[in-house]
Amino acid sequence: MPGWTPPGSTATRKYLVPGAYGTHGGAGVGYIPTGLLGHLAVPMGTGTGLRVPMMGCRHPAPPLSPQGLQDCVTDLLQPFQGDAIDMVAGIDAMGFILGAAAAAVLQKGFLAIRKAGHLCVQTLAQPYTDYSGREKVMEVRTDAISLGLRILLVDQWVETGGTMRAAIQLVEQQGGVVAGVAAICIEDSEGGRWIQEHYKCAHCVPPHLQPRFNSHQLSWD
Repeated sequence: MPGWTPPGSTATRKYLVPGAYGTHGGAGVGYIPTGLLGHLAVPMGTGTGLRVPMMGCRHPAPPLSPQGLQDCVTDLLQPFQGDAIDMVAGIDAMGFILGAAAAAVLQKGFLAIRKAGHLCVQTLAQPYTDYSGREKVMEVRTDAISLGLRILLVDQWVETGGTMRAAIQLVEQQGGVVAGVAAICIEDSEGGRWIQEHYKCAHCVPPHLQPRFNSHQLSWD
């Protein structure tokens, strides 16, 4: 299967997906940098398709691709060129990777929005329901966001939108302004649509592939 590398192999750092594209992809064939995001593309059945798990904790991921990371961050930041952004906030945990990289490119500070219990300073907490339906609490330190500070929120994936909306609430409750939301995929769910209707967003999924990402399925048909 062209462009697919078996788990554990270092021969290829990007997973080619027919019909995908990005500003750095080739005509008609692009890539989804699944390895650097904690996702892993694995063969399905006889190899007629790719399955993209939502989280990669149970799946060994290949080494991070430096070029893949750079290209991904470039694509995510492109819609915000010229926009006023004072800080980048990454959402626990995969958002830390992309968020820190985006902050370095923009030469801005980075703020970690964390699951409850991991910050040893005074925090503001926000309950939320994650994509699996579990009730959780997210926290941010209270000394990082000043009135009017414009923050770009970054995460790996927006599925139901619960996690991202909690991060938005934490920023806005402290007087900050959400300058934008960036994620590899923002699913066409009720929560995903709400976020895109109310905030400037960037993601890497072309329109004709969006239904496949919504169903967490990429086929080679």
